Amino acid sequence: MRPDQLGDFRVPTDALMHPDGVRVVFVVTQMDIEKDEYVRQLWLWDGTTSRQLTSGREDTHARWSPDGSTLAFLRKGDGEHDRTQLALLPTNGGEAKVVTDFELGVTAFEWSPLGDVLAIVVAEYVDGFDDDDERTRAPRRISNPSFRFDNRGWTYNKRSHIWIHDVDSSDSEQLTEGDYDESGPRWSPDASSVTYLSAAHRERWTRPFNQVFTIAVASGGATPVTPMGDWSWSGYSPSAALHVIGRETDAFTLDPNPFQRLEPDGALTKLTDIDRTIMPGHPLGPLTAPVFSDDDSATMVIEDRGCQRVISVSPSGEVSDVAGGQRLITGWCPSPDGRGAVFIASSPRQPGEVYLWDAGGERKITSLNDEFVADTQLVEPQEFVYESDGHEIHGWVFLPAGDDNVPLLFNIHGGPYTQYGWGFFDEFQMYVEAGFGVVAVNPRGSSGYGLEFGEAPCGRWSQETPPDIADLMAAPYEAAKQFPRLDVENKGIMGGSYGGLATVMVTARDTSYVSAVAERGVYNWVSMAGTTDIPWFMHLYLLADIPDGVDEIWEASALGRAHDIETPTLVLHSEGDFRCPVEQGQQLFGVLHRSGVETELLLFPPDEGHELSRSGAPKHRIDRFEAIIDWHKKFINT
Repeated sequence: MRPDQLGDFRVPTDALMHPDGVRVVFVVTQMDIEKDEYVRQLWLWDGTTSRQLTSGREDTHARWSPDGSTLAFLRKGDGEHDRTQLALLPTNGGEAKVVTDFELGVTAFEWSPLGDVLAIVVAEYVDGFDDDDERTRAPRRISNPSFRFDNRGWTYNKRSHIWIHDVDSSDSEQLTEGDYDESGPRWSPDASSVTYLSAAHRERWTRPFNQVFTIAVASGGATPVTPMGDWSWSGYSPSAALHVIGRETDAFTLDPNPFQRLEPDGALTKLTDIDRTIMPGHPLGPLTAPVFSDDDSATMVIEDRGCQRVISVSPSGEVSDVAGGQRLITGWCPSPDGRGAVFIASSPRQPGEVYLWDAGGERKITSLNDEFVADTQLVEPQEFVYESDGHEIHGWVFLPAGDDNVPLLFNIHGGPYTQYGWGFFDEFQMYVEAGFGVVAVNPRGSSGYGLEFGEAPCGRWSQETPPDIADLMAAPYEAAKQFPRLDVENKGIMGGSYGGLATVMVTARDTSYVSAVAERGVYNWVSMAGTTDIPWFMHLYLLADIPDGVDEIWEASALGRAHDIETPTLVLHSEGDFRCPVEQGQQLFGVLHRSGVETELLLFPPDEGHELSRSGAPKHRIDRFEAIIDWHKKFINT
C-alpha cells in the first residue's frame, strides 16, 4: 500500500439494525484526496443489497425512530463555517431535512422511546460576545487551567447542554443548564426522564471525575444518582433498571471499570469483574457500548490481547462470549430479542465490512473494500511472543513478499494504555510496501492484558530502565531471532505520543539504530504539566505533579536523556497539538541540534492537532507518510 492509496479504501462505522430486524443503516467514510476532505455518508442494507442512502458530504450517527418510520442523523453542510445539525429522513421515501440551526451545532442525540421527541446535545458560547468577529478581536479571559482540548479547540467559553427537540413542531427547548457540560443522554423506557454524565464540580478541569445524573423531562431538576467517580456510560435496560460503566473513586487509575446496575435503593450491583476494558476507544466505535435485549441482558465490546470481541452479560452477572476471533469488532447492535445482530469488524488485510450474525453463524453483507483488497498487496502479520523480565510480551511482524533479508522498522504505539492488534492499520502496510520489515509489540503499559500489566510503568519512568522501556529495547532483537529475514543491524525506530517518548528513551540507551522518527511526543514532563489539555495525566503515570514533584518529574522526562542520542532523528509535530503541545517537539529538536545529531523538525500547521496521523487532512496525512518513509530511507539501506 502506498501513501497515495489512502483514498482507495472505505471504513464503515455505526451499523444499526432497523426495528423490522432486516434493514441496516451504517456510515461509510472515505478520503477525497483531491478535495482534501473526508466524505461520510449513510448506506443502507435492504435485506438483499447495500447501497448509498444519503449524498451529504458529512452525514453521521444515524438512528432509527422507535417505529422505524424516520431516520435521524447528524449532517454538516458544505460551507466552511457550517456546523453539524440534526436531520430527519422519512424511511419510506422523501428527502432529508435539517431541522436545527444552532450556532455551534448538535454533537449527539437520542430518540425518545415514544418517537415524538429527541434529546440532543447542543454546545453554546458563554463569553457574552454577539458574533465571531468580536470574539476573534477580544483577548481571551480564562479562569480555568484546562481552557482548550485537542481536536475540539478552545473550550473555556463553551458549554454543552441537553435540549429536547420536538419532531412535529421542530421546536427545541433547553433541558439542562449551568456552568458544566453534559454528555451521553439516554432515555428511560417510559420517556419521563433522561440520564447523562457530567463533571459538575469546580475542579473538573484538573480532576475530571464525574457523576451520573437523571433529570425529569417535564419538571427539570437534575439529580445525581452516583457518587463522584470515573463514569463512562449510563443507560436503561428494557425493565427500566439504570446501568452504568464506572466506579466511585477519587484517584486516577487504569483499573478497568465494571458494568453495574443501580438498584432502587441507590446501591450498585457489580455485574462484571473482568480484567479487561469495556468500550475500548482505539478505534472508537459508537456501538461498543452496552446494547440491551428484551430480557435485560446486554452485549458489549471488550478489548483483549490485541483483539476486540463481544461478550453478553445477563441480569445476574453471568458473562459469556458471543463473537471474537483475530480481528477488531468495532460495533455490535443486536436485534431486540437478542437472536441476531449486525456488527462491523476489521482485520489486518481488511479495512472493515458489515456482517450479520445469528445462531447459524455470520455472513458479510457489504463489499466496500473487495476491490481495494484485491488490487493491493496487503500483508498478513505473523504473531510472536518473547519473555522480558519474567513477562510475556506479545507482538507482530509484517514482512514483505520474498525471501530476502529486509531492514527492520520498529513501531511503538501511543498511550501507553492502548494496544496494537488484529485490525487494519494503514501505517504498517505502507512501511512494508516501502521495503521494511515492521515489528510492533504491546509492552508493559499496554491495555488488553490486565491491570498489573497496564500499570507497570506508573511511577517508574525515572528509573534507569523502566519496565516498558526494557520490553521495547528487547523487541527488535527478539523478533529477529524468530524471523531471520529481519536485518537487526539495519534498523529504524519510530513512535507517536507515548511512542515518541519511548523512541527517545530507547535511542538514548541503544545507539545502534540508524534512523528515528519521534512524533507528537511528550519529552519534558515539567513543561507538559503546565501546558497539556489533560493535566491529570501526570498524577496517573508519574504519581507526582508540579510544583512539589518537579525534581521527580524531570527525572522521568525523556528530554533529560536526549543528549545521549546519536541516531539521526526526525522530530514531527503539529502546531495545533493541545495534548502534547508543540513546545515538546521544539525542545527535543533543540537538544538534538545542540548535541550535533542530524535532525529536522517537521511542523504541521495549526489546523492539525494530536490526531493528525489518524484524522488529519488527507493531504497532510500523505505528506506525513512520505516524510517518514523518506527519512528512514535516507539512512537505512533498503
